[in-house]
Amino acid sequence: MSLKEKLKGDVVVHMKAGNKVALTTVRNVLGEIETREKSGRTPVDLDDLQVTALLQKEAAKRRDTAATYSAAGHQDRAQAEIAEAEVIEAYLPRALTRPEAEEIVDGVIAELGTDGAALTMRSMGAVMKLVTPRIGGRFDGKAVSEIVKSRLA
Repeated sequence: MSLKEKLKGDVVVHMKAGNKVALTTVRNVLGEIETREKSGRTPVDLDDLQVTALLQKEAAKRRDTAATYSAAGHQDRAQAEIAEAEVIEAYLPRALTRPEAEEIVDGVIAELGTDGAALTMRSMGAVMKLVTPRIGGRFDGKAVSEIVKSRLA
């Protein structure tokens, strides 16, 4: 079952449970997915990796808004934004720890280095191309890039 299908199925679950916050949040996220799919010249169908990236952005947006409300002294609104962010984060895959991300990077570098040629900074693109789908939005991309640079330097 894809992540988008799970979100659609959970609309009914939240409706039956009477969980208005989760229901509204999931509906909003599905609306954002639909908008993203229909924007542009030709409609596209987002895969799980793209939906995960969208969910991460939506959760971060709500956390930022909550911080703004908190700073302005509107704790009730901040709590509502945090509750929505938590609903969205429940759909995200488990985040990787730094050692787990380093292990994935080391494995890819070992795979690419099996032909005997030493990998240099020029190999960065090839390494990142293989690492990115394996990490799949479960670790910060900038940090992954830094790990790869440190391993290739």
